[in-house]
Amino acid sequence: MKQVFKAHRLCAQDGPLGPYIDSYAAEMRSEGYAQHTSELQVRLVADFGHWLAKRRIQTQEITAELIQPYLRARARRRRPTGNDVSALHRLLDLLIRQGVVSAPVSPPATPTERLQAEFRLYLQQERALAATTQDCYLTFVSEFLTKRFGTGPVDLSRLCATDITGFVRRRAITIHSRRVQLMTTALRSFLGFARYRGDIDKDLAACVPAVANWKLSTIPRALPPDQVELVLASIDRKTAMGRRDYAILLILARLGLRAGEIRMLTLEDLDWQEGLITVRGKAGRYSQLPLPVDVGAAIADYLRQGRPTASSRCVFLRAKAPAGGFRGQCGIGSIVRHALARAGIDAARTGAHQFRHALACQMLRQGASLSEIGELLRHRSPQTTAIYAKVDLTSLATLALPWPGGAR
Repeated sequence: MKQVFKAHRLCAQDGPLGPYIDSYAAEMRSEGYAQHTSELQVRLVADFGHWLAKRRIQTQEITAELIQPYLRARARRRRPTGNDVSALHRLLDLLIRQGVVSAPVSPPATPTERLQAEFRLYLQQERALAATTQDCYLTFVSEFLTKRFGTGPVDLSRLCATDITGFVRRRAITIHSRRVQLMTTALRSFLGFARYRGDIDKDLAACVPAVANWKLSTIPRALPPDQVELVLASIDRKTAMGRRDYAILLILARLGLRAGEIRMLTLEDLDWQEGLITVRGKAGRYSQLPLPVDVGAAIADYLRQGRPTASSRCVFLRAKAPAGGFRGQCGIGSIVRHALARAGIDAARTGAHQFRHALACQMLRQGASLSEIGELLRHRSPQTTAIYAKVDLTSLATLALPWPGGAR
């Protein structure tokens, strides 16, 4: 409390919350909240304690249902802020973790929720899919089950081919072609899982319509080398956020990591003595890559002068409190989009993956073989790397046949 307030009159607050305000203030400080925000939220908790005392409500009787009545009473005296609810829920979570109050009893899972939980476990243990892929699969499966069974009981034995084809046909016109392919893959996986469980006795996975997908039909969208350097040069490395963003973008440009792989990096993955970085790739695979000098220097600069103090072991943390790792790989994508806009680059795509393509194309121009590119990008199949052969226009020109009728 003395680190949060210059005047310490709240340190000895009476009432049911008195013994816990100091812990609350210390937790806010550890999560990287600004001084002003910490003061406001601690004062709110203290005021909540006075409100409880007037009504003779003991600490162990505090529940989430008391939050709204208190906020309505407070609104008659002061203007509410958008953080009031989150501040009180943080207090409730602190009291639950300290065993002061009991955790709320969750309602029993519905049959649909239990089925989806078992499917997620199957995807995790049997298929070794990443958490983000599991979420995508379950999104489409949940939609399918809701459309077919609504809020009633789920009886998979009642499924038929027209249920599946009808859902795919209606949903496909509302989403991108890549998402359609993901949807059909998710449905096939779920229907195979249902047959494995014995819920259905027919191979309904074969009824999922195929989506046209010609391999190697597209050219990788990659930033030109000069634009990659322009993006890096546009970052203000004098600020904490700038140091973080520069290190992340440099990892994308020099090592070609995926957004999810950067999000999952921990402090233990950095071997400074050997100059190595451990990457958690797809399907739970681990790989070690050499840590380039400039990348290592950028990460070290962020760790020393930009990374907030936090209990999280993730290398890169959110810039805004509460300090912690990115909740999803979309946070890395947001950094890329803002960097491109700041550099004045109007790219066809604004995702992080184009840096991975840019690295592969640059290596190809410098004479690297496809196998070397695949090794750095950690491709499991040479066919995945083969798409980069199409960007080597100089080599492809030697294979072109003469145009019938001669040149004009």
